[in-house]
Amino acid sequence: MDKNNIIEQWFLRYSDDIYKFLVYYTGNKDVEDLVQDVFLKALRSLETFEGRSQPKTWLLTIARHTAIDFARKQRFRNWLPDKWLAKVQSEEKTPEEILHLHDEQQALYHALRQMKPTYREVLILRGIKGLSSKETAEILDWSESKVNVTMHRAMKAVKEQLLQERKGMVGDAI
Repeated sequence: MDKNNIIEQWFLRYSDDIYKFLVYYTGNKDVEDLVQDVFLKALRSLETFEGRSQPKTWLLTIARHTAIDFARKQRFRNWLPDKWLAKVQSEEKTPEEILHLHDEQQALYHALRQMKPTYREVLILRGIKGLSSKETAEILDWSESKVNVTMHRAMKAVKEQLLQERKGMVGDAI
């Protein structure tokens, strides 16, 4: 089977998982270009894959690195003078998009965005995507015990964040 067919099959099978991972990771629904980048990178480096892991795990590793690169570029853009960015569209959500999110999803989404990157990565991979400790360790290049400890700490941090947000909402209502 040639490289294009393999990538095409993987795209059909895993593109939705990659898309959802990137949405959670970046906090932006407009990640189609990043998904495309992931599969282009996979196509270019398919020879290095050679069955060393599961395709989904390998693709999620590429997606993670792609998202990190994207975030670095975004930070650089934020340092540029405004006149250079005049033609660049904002990636912030519109009020209509925010209203369409359910309250619980919005609270969880906001709490995830507040977490440090290691916590956010583990929560997305283990908690949302449902990957095993072993798969998550492979993607993050960590030990399984580090994944488990970080997951425990991340869950505790998210719970605390959600409690603080609820207290804030009650205080604002009074």
